[in-house]
Amino acid sequence: MWNQTAVSELLKIDYPILQAGMAGGPAGARLAASVSEAGGLGTLGAGYMKPGEIREAVREIRRLTDKPFAVNLFIPEPYEEEDGTMERARRLLQPYCRELGLAGEGPAAPKPYAEPFEEQAQVLLEEKVPVFSFTFGVPSADWIDAFKKEGILLIGTATTVAEGAHLESEGIDLVVGQGSEAGGHRGTFLGGHEQALVGTMALIPQLADTLHVPVIAAGGIMDGRGIAASLLLGASGVQLGTAFLASPESGAHPRYKEAVLQSMEESTVVTRAFSGKAARGIRNRFVVEMEQAEATLPPYPVQNALTRELRREAARQERIEFMSLWAGQGSRLATDVPAGVRVRELAAQTEEAFRRMHF
Repeated sequence: MWNQTAVSELLKIDYPILQAGMAGGPAGARLAASVSEAGGLGTLGAGYMKPGEIREAVREIRRLTDKPFAVNLFIPEPYEEEDGTMERARRLLQPYCRELGLAGEGPAAPKPYAEPFEEQAQVLLEEKVPVFSFTFGVPSADWIDAFKKEGILLIGTATTVAEGAHLESEGIDLVVGQGSEAGGHRGTFLGGHEQALVGTMALIPQLADTLHVPVIAAGGIMDGRGIAASLLLGASGVQLGTAFLASPESGAHPRYKEAVLQSMEESTVVTRAFSGKAARGIRNRFVVEMEQAEATLPPYPVQNALTRELRREAARQERIEFMSLWAGQGSRLATDVPAGVRVRELAAQTEEAFRRMHF
């Protein structure tokens, strides 16, 4: 059976289908629980959540399902904070803040710029979550040891074979190969993202041939055809984000869901405009107007903190032209069916795809 793979066996799930940890609202407790209950692996996107919020969400998932699930966090990255860069970014953002009616001389970015990883990770240990997935790097050896002592499986993100090999050498149990088609932030952590924009079809077989741990394909996978193709390329599982974005259980803003459902393969672009880190999302006015200034923007998480209030106010006013609309290149295939139904559809489509290969 196609669904009996190293990934489904290791994660103790019916189908080797993982829901991506889309931080910032879409991948909340309801979505994660719905995917897990249907036989996949739901993921709580906790990168921007405070420790107490993570604990509450984890307990909510457990109230909704007794199936395995994951929690996704961002590994902290070193960055340089330059006053001149910050001031230039504030000047660039000031007109948008005025247009949205935000008071003040420009956006503020109070420290800390990001939630404290150590406190977030401690909650995962205390709650003994089944799976910890992460992106933007690798946890320290001490954290890896701590999670392994609790029997928590670790899933890392790689955009190149070198990153995948590094994750394996650090003791990570499974590796997600994030192709360039994937929506959201690029997980690149060795070198610049420009050299790591490798397509899923090229990346997955090379990862599969190099690594000894199970490989999970991500990027542009939206239906059973993509799942079957990924498994034939050597992956033992798949991770989908955009495919679940417009579902009723997704916490994405209603206008965000509409944008995904109306988008096509030409709609997305890789941009640093919103967060200072390369991410694929639907092109809108803010992305276009900030394009020429991208090289001068502060790095993540500084730029992310500077645009936070602007994005929140844009969402409140339903001004989609100023919202970050992360989505992958397969968005034309997105649907708004319930997440559990979607998982079962994906499984049936994959079964059919393999059946058709044996004509």
